[in-house]
Amino acid sequence: MQQTILVIDDDESLRDTICLMLEKEGFKAIQVSDGSAGLEHAYADKPNLVMVDLRMPGLSGVDVCKKLRASGSKVPVIVLSAVGDEIDKVLLLEMGADDYVVKPFGTRELLARIRAVLRRTSKELEVALSFSDVEVDLDQRMVRRNREEVRFTRAEFNLLAFFLQNPGKALSRDVILNSVWGYDSFPNTRTVDAHVVRLRQKLEPDPETPRHFLTMHGVGYRFLP
Repeated sequence: MQQTILVIDDDESLRDTICLMLEKEGFKAIQVSDGSAGLEHAYADKPNLVMVDLRMPGLSGVDVCKKLRASGSKVPVIVLSAVGDEIDKVLLLEMGADDYVVKPFGTRELLARIRAVLRRTSKELEVALSFSDVEVDLDQRMVRRNREEVRFTRAEFNLLAFFLQNPGKALSRDVILNSVWGYDSFPNTRTVDAHVVRLRQKLEPDPETPRHFLTMHGVGYRFLP
């Protein structure tokens, strides 16, 4: 799936150069010349990464970062700074940025930084997933609904994790059985049905008319976040 990178910089030629490089590498690039418009695009387009110039007239890169984080956005941010800028890791963390690159930079260095930040943050996103009013922490094997912890058996959690990692896919009962329970313990397909019912009871707004854990007649189930 093509990843989108939003580039916010008032230097037009630098913006063009970065965006051409990104598109050549298979990314979708959106370029914006000022912080206010950049913020609007960040909220509307939900990019995978934001690159923002530290010093811009109007809304600076620092302001953009702070406003993004204040809104609850976890989008990774790389700050572009000039050689003379007073910037250190502490300031970056306070701003909520993930990395910075000093101008002028080589395209290979910039690409390496982009890929590293995307790799790191996509792993972090995989560990904590959410849908509706439900938050799931795969690392700690914890489920919260409306911020209240919901208790799950081991099999129920494994089934939930499998659905979360395969959103939108039509999954047969056999595929679910093999993936969640494994060939060793092979229970029958009724086990899957019973566990899906429990997931619905614990996590659906209305278990009788499920919105997330859907039955695919003649196939199995599909999870819609």
